[in-house]
Amino acid sequence: QVRLVESGGGLVQAGGSLRLSCAASGSIFSMAVMGWYRQAPGKQREPVAIISSSGSTNYADSVKGRFTISRDNAKNTVYLQMSSLKVEDTAVYYCRIDSGFTSWGQGTQVTVSS
Repeated sequence: QVRLVESGGGLVQAGGSLRLSCAASGSIFSMAVMGWYRQAPGKQREPVAIISSSGSTNYADSVKGRFTISRDNAKNTVYLQMSSLKVEDTAVYYCRIDSGFTSWGQGTQVTVSS
């Protein structure tokens, strides 16, 4: 079982930036698809950004041009750089790993104030 630990959430004003990190245990990280998802109050969890083992990325339309997902296989860590944050980006952000199985992190709260 892979354990995922997110960090970097917090409170930021609209227009500001945050960087989320997700550290994974185990030796399969470099072969796994990694993703960031978010869930706002009263809404379903939705994908934000995905990065493949080769580094290909996909983004939700709502974050394109503002968020960047990246990975450091040497550190077993995936990042989400968030810029130009909007109030509607407020949510709990979850890290997910897919490698023949799926695991989720515990989530980190991001709150964007107006």
